[in-house]
Amino acid sequence: MRPRKRDSVKTWSTPRATESARFIPCALCGGRNFLPDLDCGGFGFVRCSDCGLLQSNPQSDSAEVRARYGERHGEDYLAYELANEAPFLRLQQLALSDAGFDRIEAEARKKAAPSAPKVLDVGCATGALLETLRARGWDCSGVELCGESAAWAREKRCLDVRSLPIEEARYPGGSFDLVHASHLIEHLNEPRSFLRESLRVLKKDGILLLTTPNADGLQARLFGSAWRSAIFDHLYLFSRSTIRALLESEGFGVEKIVTWGGLAAGTAPRPIKALADRAAKRFSFGDVMLILSRARADHSP
Repeated sequence: MRPRKRDSVKTWSTPRATESARFIPCALCGGRNFLPDLDCGGFGFVRCSDCGLLQSNPQSDSAEVRARYGERHGEDYLAYELANEAPFLRLQQLALSDAGFDRIEAEARKKAAPSAPKVLDVGCATGALLETLRARGWDCSGVELCGESAAWAREKRCLDVRSLPIEEARYPGGSFDLVHASHLIEHLNEPRSFLRESLRVLKKDGILLLTTPNADGLQARLFGSAWRSAIFDHLYLFSRSTIRALLESEGFGVEKIVTWGGLAAGTAPRPIKALADRAAKRFSFGDVMLILSRARADHSP
């Protein structure tokens, strides 16, 4: 599944709006002491004094966040997804290759036999990745908050995609061999709720693959509040340590974290960017990270 190069995709960001918001405790440790960290001009991120998690706080209510991908900007979001579908799919395929997808797939096939292995893509957009996995023999399902994108996946690709958060989709426990979520967890008001439901719907020893910006990365450190992932739509910005702690506290064992993206396109001459990109992957300071975790053996679906 490995394409030859990574594509650059402009990060989706809804226009800023005045939304109802409230102060919340830290999503990782429950702490209530925060220090200002990133001032992004009209919004920003604070850092938990106890565990270091970066988060938007006060945080927009969940109904407001859902409206960003629904009644307020659903058609715009669909247009963005369609315009960037091919390069984003290539990025996802390369991320899966970095995670060792061939091994993951072989393991899932063996456990699921004689049935097809089952995958749930959370935040599946128009279903481009699910379509490629279906062609490889997976039994595919998806959830997508944007109703317009979910409808596209159903109507144009004949995929089983529900326009609901995973917590409301009501899949039976122990249904899936793999749950995949690319650039999703940082958008969620309640990342713990997402992880708990992912754990519930996974089979024993099932795999969860997450892709999310890396707050420990070189670009985050260089650009600070101008970092391309420090945007209004992101409610949390995870480091390798905070995402690992969150996953482990919810019943997952982290098996692998890979990062990529040393410097953004256009910020340095090509030879320097190429060198930075190679170093970012080798020394784990890339702009984006993929976390391969597994439902622990004592998990009961």
